[in-house]
Amino acid sequence: MRYGYPFTAVVGMDDLRLALILSAVSPATGGVLVRGEKGTAKSTMVRALADLLPPVDVVAGCRFSCAPKDPDPECPDGPHSDADDVLNRPARLVELPVGASEDRVLGSIQLERALSEGVTAYEPGLLAGAHRGILYVDEVNLLHDHLVDVLLDAAAMGQVKVEREHVSVSHAARFVLVGTMNPEEGELRPQLLDRFGLTVEVTASRDPELRAEVVQARLAYESDPASFAARYAEAEQELSRRIAAARERLGDVMLTEAALRQITEVCAAFEVDGLRADLVTAQTAIAHAAWAGRTVVETEDVRAAARLALPHRRRRNPFDAPGIDDEQLDEVLRDSGPDPGPDDPDPDGSGPDDPGGDDPGPGGSGNGDPPPEGGPEGAQPESEPDSQPGPGTGGDTTDDGPDRQHDSIGNQRTASSSSTPAGNGTVQEAGTPFRARLLTVAGQGAGAAGRRSRAITTSGRTIGARGPGNGDDGGSSSPHLVATLIAAAPHQPYRRASADDALRFPSPGTAGSSPAVHLRREDLRLAVREGREGNLVLFCVDASGSMGARQRMRDVKTAILSLLLDAYQRRDKVGLVTFRGQEASLALPPTSSVEAAAARLESLPTGGRTPLAEGLGEAARVVALEAVRDPRRRPLLVIVTDGRATSGTDALPRSRVAGTKLARELQRVRGTSVVVDCETGPIRLGLASSLATHVGAEHLVLEGIDAGNAASTLTSTVHAHSTHRRAA
Repeated sequence: MRYGYPFTAVVGMDDLRLALILSAVSPATGGVLVRGEKGTAKSTMVRALADLLPPVDVVAGCRFSCAPKDPDPECPDGPHSDADDVLNRPARLVELPVGASEDRVLGSIQLERALSEGVTAYEPGLLAGAHRGILYVDEVNLLHDHLVDVLLDAAAMGQVKVEREHVSVSHAARFVLVGTMNPEEGELRPQLLDRFGLTVEVTASRDPELRAEVVQARLAYESDPASFAARYAEAEQELSRRIAAARERLGDVMLTEAALRQITEVCAAFEVDGLRADLVTAQTAIAHAAWAGRTVVETEDVRAAARLALPHRRRRNPFDAPGIDDEQLDEVLRDSGPDPGPDDPDPDGSGPDDPGGDDPGPGGSGNGDPPPEGGPEGAQPESEPDSQPGPGTGGDTTDDGPDRQHDSIGNQRTASSSSTPAGNGTVQEAGTPFRARLLTVAGQGAGAAGRRSRAITTSGRTIGARGPGNGDDGGSSSPHLVATLIAAAPHQPYRRASADDALRFPSPGTAGSSPAVHLRREDLRLAVREGREGNLVLFCVDASGSMGARQRMRDVKTAILSLLLDAYQRRDKVGLVTFRGQEASLALPPTSSVEAAAARLESLPTGGRTPLAEGLGEAARVVALEAVRDPRRRPLLVIVTDGRATSGTDALPRSRVAGTKLARELQRVRGTSVVVDCETGPIRLGLASSLATHVGAEHLVLEGIDAGNAASTLTSTVHAHSTHRRAA
C-alpha cells in the first residue's frame, strides 16, 4: 500500500494551506495558483489535499461521476434514474500533463462510429475524470494558452462542451482547480492569471531551524512511510471532518451589507480591473467564515480573502511582481466602516461543528478556536515572513531566492539615479516602454504555439491536408473530412464489390443496405493548420563605454524593454548576451521568464572597450546550443551595437568582419538576425549597417524599434542595404 505524505505534516506554508482548504470548502472560489521556487512542497501539499476531501456518491458505471440525487441531465451516459446503483468512492485527484492535447483534456468524439454507425460515441477526457474532485496542473505556465483557456472556462462554468465535425456533446465538470508554477520559467498572461481565484506566493524558509525540521520530517517519511502516516492519521481525520462540516455550513453563511461594502472598497482601493476580484473575494470570505465556524462574514474573513484573491490582480504590467500591501489593506478595512461582527450570533467564532480545544488543526497547533487571521485554523502566521505575499509590496525581499532577488533589483532601480556606479561600469535607467515593431523569423516553422512567426501548428486556419504519418508533428491530428472523401472517391467502383471493407459509412435512412461510400484507413487525411509560433529572442547587447555616451544606453534599454514586453505577449523565450571590456558573457540563459530578463537588463552596467567578435561568437554559441535543446523553436537574434570593435581577439580598425569565421557562423543561423544600429549624432560611420550586410541581417536604426517609426525607418534600411550590396 502506498502512503502519501500527510497534509498536516507539512511544516509552515500557512497561506498555501489556507488557500487549498478554502478551495476544498468552496470550489466557487475559483481554484488556486501556487507560485514559488522549486522544491517548496507545492506538489506535495496539493496531492495530500485529495486525501482530505470527503468521499462522494456516484452513479455506478457512470464515467462522468454523476451524483445520484442530482444527475447531470446532459450526461452522455444518462439518463439516470433513482433505480441506478450507487457507489461511494474517494474524491479523485486528476493530474494534467503539460504536453496533453486538447482532445485528451476535453474528450473526443469517435468520428468512425459517428459516421459508420450513426451514433455519438464520446470518449471522456481528463476534465470528466476530475468532476467532483481536484484537477492538478503542475507547471501550468508551460501549458499552451488555449488549453489554459479551456481549463479556466470549464472551472468557471462547471461544464464542458465538445464540438467536432458538427457533433456536439456536453457534460458537467465541477472541480477544484490547482495550478503550480515556478515564475522563473515564465508567467501566465494577465487575462489568464486573473481567472484563477486565489494565488499564493511560496518560498523556502531561510530559518535554519525550520529548514532542519523540514528535512527531518521528510527523512522520517522516506525511511518508514507507514508509521509516519500513522503518526498524523488522527490529525488528518480531524481536518477532513472540519472540511466536511464547513461545506455543510457554507449555505448558512450570511454576507452582510457592511461586509460587502468592505469588499468593494478594498477592491476599489487596490485598483483591480473588472469585477471578478469582488466576486472571488466575496466567495472566499464566505468560505473562510464557514471554515472558522461562523455564520456571518466578519472583517477578519474579508482580510483573509483579500490577501489571497487580490495580489495577482494588482499587476499593472508584466514586469510587476504580484503582491499586496498589508498595511494598506488594514487601513482600508479600518476606514470602510464598523466591523460587521455585532450581527454575528456567535461572536466568539466557535460554531456548532467547531472541534473545540482538543483539535490539533492542520498544523498540529492544538488550538481549537480559530485565531483571528489566515492559516488553516484561521491564523495568520507571525513567525514566517517568507510565507507572506509576493515581493515589492512593502515586505522584506532581501533574501527570498532567485525570483525575489530579481524583484529586489527592480526595487533598487526604482530609487536609482540615471547613472549609478556598478562595479567598474555605470548603470543607466530605462525609460517607459513603447509598442515595439513586430520582428518575425523568415519562412514557416513548426515550433511551440505562440504569436510571432508563421508556423504549422495544432490550431489555426486549415491550409491543406496530409496523410497520417506524413509531415511535421506540429500538424493537427484532427481528420479532414472532405480530403478523406476525395481520396477515397476514385476507389469506390471496385470497393463496392468487396465484402470486407475496413470502414463503412452508410447512407442516411438506409439501415442494413449497402454503404454509399466505402473508406479504408489509407484514405484518412489529417488537417494541416497554419498559425503562429513562439521563438527564441536572443539579445546580443553592446555594453561598452561608447554605448554610455549621450545617455545612449537609456534609449537602448528602453527599446529592449519594449521588445521584452512584446516577447512576453507573443509567448517567446528570451536570452541576453552582453559584451564589454575584453570578453562576452551570457547574462541570462534562454528562459520563458521575461521578468528575469528585464531585471538583468536594468542592472546592466556600461564601460570599457568593445569586444564585438567575442559578443557575436557567444551569441552564435548560445543559438547553436539552444538548437540542440529545443530544436523546434527558431531563433531571432537581435544584435544591439554601434558597430565598433575596439578590443578582443579579432578587433579590426573599421569592424570589417565580412571575412571572419564569426560572420559565416551567423549567416548559417537557422532563424533570422536583426542589427539594431545605436549610432547617434550628426557624424555616423555606418559600421552597424555594414555589419548587418556582411552577416545577412536586417538593419534597423534604434528609433525603428518603435512601431510608430517603423515605416520611415524601413525606407532608409532598404536604401542602406542596397547601397552596401552595390559597393560589395
